[in-house]
Amino acid sequence: MKKIAKYTAIAALAIGFAGCNDSFLDKAPTTTISEVTAFESYKSTQAYMWPCYAILYNTTIATSPNDHGYASVYNGDRNAGYFSNRTPGGYNAYAFQTVAPSSSGNGWDFGWIYHINIMLKGLETSSMPTAEKEHWQAVGYFFHAFWYMELINRFGDVPWIDKVLDPDTDEPYGPRTPRDEVANNILTRLKWAEEHIGNFEEQDGRNAINQACVQMALSRFTLREGTWRKYHGLNDADKYLTECVRVSKELINKYPELYTGTDGQPAAGYGELWTSPSLANVPGVILYREYKTDFLTSMFNFRERNDQAVYQLSQDMADMYLTQNGLPIANAQNTQYKGASKDIYDIFTDRDPRMYHTVTPPYSVIQGGTDKPAENPNCSWGYDTRDPKYRKFIDIMGADVIVSNPGKAGQMKRLPISNWNAGNLIKKMPNLRGDNGPCSTASGYYLWKNYNGWELSNNNSAMCDSDKPIFKVEEAILNYAEAACELGQFDQAAADISINRLRKRAGVADMEVAKIDASFDPNRDKGNNPHWSGEMPDYEVAPLLWEIRRERIVELMGEGFGFYDVRRWAKAPYFINRQEKGMWWSMDDPLYTANTNGILNTETGLKDETLREGYIYIQPSPKVEGKGWIDKYYLYCVPTEQLLLNKNLTQNPGWPTVSE
Repeated sequence: MKKIAKYTAIAALAIGFAGCNDSFLDKAPTTTISEVTAFESYKSTQAYMWPCYAILYNTTIATSPNDHGYASVYNGDRNAGYFSNRTPGGYNAYAFQTVAPSSSGNGWDFGWIYHINIMLKGLETSSMPTAEKEHWQAVGYFFHAFWYMELINRFGDVPWIDKVLDPDTDEPYGPRTPRDEVANNILTRLKWAEEHIGNFEEQDGRNAINQACVQMALSRFTLREGTWRKYHGLNDADKYLTECVRVSKELINKYPELYTGTDGQPAAGYGELWTSPSLANVPGVILYREYKTDFLTSMFNFRERNDQAVYQLSQDMADMYLTQNGLPIANAQNTQYKGASKDIYDIFTDRDPRMYHTVTPPYSVIQGGTDKPAENPNCSWGYDTRDPKYRKFIDIMGADVIVSNPGKAGQMKRLPISNWNAGNLIKKMPNLRGDNGPCSTASGYYLWKNYNGWELSNNNSAMCDSDKPIFKVEEAILNYAEAACELGQFDQAAADISINRLRKRAGVADMEVAKIDASFDPNRDKGNNPHWSGEMPDYEVAPLLWEIRRERIVELMGEGFGFYDVRRWAKAPYFINRQEKGMWWSMDDPLYTANTNGILNTETGLKDETLREGYIYIQPSPKVEGKGWIDKYYLYCVPTEQLLLNKNLTQNPGWPTVSE
């Protein structure tokens, strides 16, 4: 059992310094300091603040890259209903009401706040020059605000702690501070930090908290808070949205170039932000987690090359991707979309190439086949010549003609794919459940965002060392577009400096604002959805806002933003309650013959063994099962242990109190 004043971070006082010109995310310090002397010099303060960088990959923050996708960034999108689980019985906990009350943990943690407050207090009497003290105060404000951003997102009202508390008094047992006050304090501190952090790149290194990082936190927070307030009936939404437009536009101007990648596929720069050996000096990357062989490694690539990869896109989310002419697939004028045939190759043809870097495109090859790739006459596989479509996406993405572990240096996404040690060639994708081998999917849309060919993998070992982004300008671009739209300020000029920058890199036609009307996407969320649940109103999403939200979903797919977004939009039931279904499948398909999941009867929501073709059945319908999203999930359960320790705390609506 813990008191709010019992902070584990106090142990971090015994820390060393970070070393000359080495970025904070690169190396841990080595010498020992004390609270008394910690803040008398730049280096000792730097050493004390080093552990706070762990906040940026804390496992309770859904956007934090940590270990592998299924342990970190993928879960936020899984909770949002963007991803489904291929495993029978792998239900979305929020759709099937299996989220249990919390007795402890649940992200209710103030240890970092205490650690930061010690530093802020120490700066008051420090003999450092004013500019250096202000820099560290700004860094402290950044981390303090960044953690509080998460706390109010989870719990709403939370105790605001901006000083070192005396555990021998009643100070640690205060009530929850109203959200209005906490949010305003976060905004005030981040704006102060933006103005006072200064430029200390020479001392801290390039991959450290700087003004752009503070601005990125401001951009993220103000969009979250502004839209939460708008759609959850709170005041002052425009105050936060206006600030989001300002700071996001500054970042857009500061980072005018987007990364275009090295490997030559359509939208290569988009995909390679998650598969590159180094993100140092990559355009648009503001802060990243650096991985180093034999020092800090992960399992991101490995987990997408074995049989443990269980997440996948559902058909509904695959349908969100535009065609390359910039039109939704259901648009009446869209002659580019060929997916009406329901053939998986037609569904992928001419789609937004960001889809190809998120979901493995379809293909078929013959292991030991005679029609070898021209690049390697001794290749272990040959093209499947039974149908020209089987090689269409191999030609687009490039052929893996080596199939080794590791593969060719610099080789990113290639087809065909193989398992982690390249000993098991995946001869066709989709590799539907029922076929043997790793990298299988029930829906047909296998997730491979972190897959690449150059990294060394080893069975159940963390050996991968591609860097992962923490802050990048693409998020600021999307934040700007959404906030401007919410304020009624999104016109063609706004589209050109935001959405259309992303589309140009992806190879998708520009957004033309004047053409987006009520008929632009017949599948737009028009409210009053039959699968809705809860007491919140199911409002209609305006056509332009729908397209901006679509762009956000597509650009940030697999990066952990989903559950934040569907909650702040007050649209969780729309995404989470939809029955998960896979690609269209026919028993008569000559290639994809194995489907052990069965076929969905879309009328009943049940598996139907009488059907010979239809969408693949993934999971039951939450509504048919009498379940669905509950509005209490918009805010997390305050751990009941904390309610027992502090009688001044109250519980969020719908969650059990101490007496219950």
